[in-house]
Amino acid sequence: MKLHFQIVRLKLKETFSISYGSYSHRDALVVSLTKHNKTGYGECTAIDYYGIDLNAFILKLESIQSLLEKREIIYPTEFYLFLESLNLHFFLCSALDCAYWDLFGKLEKKNFLELNSISYNKLPESSITISIDPIENQIEKIKKSNWNNFKVKCNHFNELELNSLLCLDKNIALDANCSFSIDDCKLIENNKLSSQFTYIEQPLEVNSFTNLNANKYPNWMADEDCQNETSILGLKHHYSTLNLKLVKLGGLTPALQFVKEAKANNFKIMIGCMTESTIGISAGAVLTPYADFVDLDGANLISNDIANGNFIDNGKVFLSEKPGLGISLK
Repeated sequence: MKLHFQIVRLKLKETFSISYGSYSHRDALVVSLTKHNKTGYGECTAIDYYGIDLNAFILKLESIQSLLEKREIIYPTEFYLFLESLNLHFFLCSALDCAYWDLFGKLEKKNFLELNSISYNKLPESSITISIDPIENQIEKIKKSNWNNFKVKCNHFNELELNSLLCLDKNIALDANCSFSIDDCKLIENNKLSSQFTYIEQPLEVNSFTNLNANKYPNWMADEDCQNETSILGLKHHYSTLNLKLVKLGGLTPALQFVKEAKANNFKIMIGCMTESTIGISAGAVLTPYADFVDLDGANLISNDIANGNFIDNGKVFLSEKPGLGISLK
């Protein structure tokens, strides 16, 4: 098995603003694993508020390259045990785990759904993100869009602005990115109109979630508060929905266990993403049969996508029938 890796710059179609800052691009690390002329691909993005340093990931890959390349092809869940022994950052672990699932499926001539006996009748539609902007601009973007579901970024609580969003004949969710106060959340919880938002994501600073009540009007969704399977139980009674992002969990292998644990504890699940190319979106998309909500718009926000595979078109999720994760480079 041969390992290859490179950093690519993903250019955003327009400046993307969230409460953490504004961005015109995202750098991503693309890894590939090759065996018998078949190649699997994985990806992770440099996210500053997660402290991601792609150059440090490159150094780590160089240090473990010979170990990886000596591995025989085994089932992905067994390969993941090997990855865990390397003490990798979960973003990097995710890229390698997804690349291996893609490679393994291509070698076995089966896609991820077949390998995991996943079936579905209808997939939920994805939202597209509306970045921080004056409310008039956000509303104008929503009105002009062909998508049906929207996730509106906030960097503060403004009741009048939120009420103006509810006047639109669209499915609107909010992503506060930790920018609301405890008093804001108490006001939201007791306002019946807040139930009209599809969900309200990560309203408070990390580890402040005990101030939230899942039995009130809003559908509170955990993002930064939900990093892995072990954090699920502590979120009960405070959140109703969990945002599953592969890079946070460490890949598809732990994500499968995360889904089981979340469903067993009556949480709803959203399959989310970072700003990613179709490589990362293809990996997340194979979990959409488990999802109550989908937010896989990452590749739709960039102007220089580098891959083909599973994709989102005006919110509709299209899963490839090709082996593995269906990924190929352009």
